[in-house]
Amino acid sequence: MSKAITNKLKAGIQISKFWDYYLLAKFRLSLMVVISSVLAYMVVAGSAFNFITMALLFIGGLAVTCAANGINQVLEKEFDMMMERTKYRPLASNRMRSSEAVLFSGLLLVTGTICLSLINPLSGFFGMASFILYAFVYTPLKRYSTISVAIGAIPGALPLLIGTIAHEGTITIFGVCLFMIQFLWQFPHFWAISFLAFDDYDKAGFKLLPKGKDGAIDKNLGFYSAIYSLLIIPVVLWAHFAGFQIHIFALVGIIIMTIIYTALGLKLQTKPSRQSALSLMFFSFFYLPIVLILYLIG
Repeated sequence: MSKAITNKLKAGIQISKFWDYYLLAKFRLSLMVVISSVLAYMVVAGSAFNFITMALLFIGGLAVTCAANGINQVLEKEFDMMMERTKYRPLASNRMRSSEAVLFSGLLLVTGTICLSLINPLSGFFGMASFILYAFVYTPLKRYSTISVAIGAIPGALPLLIGTIAHEGTITIFGVCLFMIQFLWQFPHFWAISFLAFDDYDKAGFKLLPKGKDGAIDKNLGFYSAIYSLLIIPVVLWAHFAGFQIHIFALVGIIIMTIIYTALGLKLQTKPSRQSALSLMFFSFFYLPIVLILYLIG
């Protein structure tokens, strides 16, 4: 075999390995999570914005999130093999050993925790707490009870709180409000995704959606989604009147976004179809960044 061909094969293997690490970390999802944390930091920091703090928050948050996703796949390897949407992941398809994934995730966790702790100890603590809750509480609980969705929403909402703590150094009312907004936002978001992947999840034995007596998806899923969405409005108002006041146009914009989110949940209730679930899911992707941007400019 010529040297040129050998080099091409090596390059191909390196690209493939890099892609497997990318998939293991769920990099795009992790990036979305850490961007929300950085936006929360920018909202509270304002003119006191510090580039080094933001860089540590970005690197630390991304590393911890990627680590949690990696351990999640280690623990769910055999179940990922059963589902169409996950059977080609590096562990499920046996392209990567579990020991390699654990080592990779461990190094990311240590790196991320150090970066967050350099900002302040509380940021490091909540970073580690989010990892433990996601990897070792939410992940195994998914096979036993739908309460796992609520448990998983806690580490899912902690990035916004960590973003505020990175600047404030402590837990504030506004930090709690941002945490509650993201906590409530996750239920319609996650249920829409689970509605679309119901057969896959059901095949693997995951209990992520409330079911009726017939074993089908609960007919009131859209109503539940609308209730959780609507509860965001009093949280937004609480933040506003508790002292973190924003321009009236930004406040109205956030409320309008929330009303649309609620309406899409009701649409899923009245027309429980794949199209309704897709509409709710796609809007959820835009909802949180837009709300944070409105806080930022407001």
